[in-house]
Amino acid sequence: MSRKPGIVAELGRPETAQETADRKAESSRVYRSSQTFRNLIAALIVTVAVVAVIVFAVPRGEPTAAPKIDVAKIAADVTSTTGHDVVVPELGDFWRVNAAGLDTGGVTVWSITLAPAAEKERGFIKLAQAFDSDVKWAPQATGGMAPNGTAKIDGITWDVFDMGDRGTANVTYALGTQAGHDYVLLYGSRSADSTKKLAASLTPQLGALKGAG
Repeated sequence: MSRKPGIVAELGRPETAQETADRKAESSRVYRSSQTFRNLIAALIVTVAVVAVIVFAVPRGEPTAAPKIDVAKIAADVTSTTGHDVVVPELGDFWRVNAAGLDTGGVTVWSITLAPAAEKERGFIKLAQAFDSDVKWAPQATGGMAPNGTAKIDGITWDVFDMGDRGTANVTYALGTQAGHDYVLLYGSRSADSTKKLAASLTPQLGALKGAG
């Protein structure tokens, strides 16, 4: 004998076939939703655990220090290759070298980028020695500006490029002088006093270049 459908309490009668199907479908939906939520929580727990392993278990160590630039060696190579004696500033404790090398283009330029070694100090000065050039080359580095004055430093006359309001964050002041066949330019974002102090430290080398020229 076939079993008669039981009476559902809230209906007061047996379920119809459609009601039975709807009830089972809803039950399945609720079950699947609960499983999806549980899976999401489990996935989040696993993700957090993996991140924790990466953060705490992977050795990090100290950042690798940038290799020191051997300016003297690079300068010697440049002199050997080009036949030009090049200016190499004495750094002392104040300056560090960020870059040094030969820029080739319409004019070949020996350049050194200097920045203060102390973190509290800001700005930079770039030394550029333009081979077989004169002051007419300077505006290429000073944003098109020609010198607007001169200054005497340790007996050497320097062209002054004081940008004032025309300056940028990168270049605000420059000093340049003819050294034999080459034009030497100091330009950057340091103060006039800082730039002049660096210029003074170059006097012996510039004197030798002027004498050779």
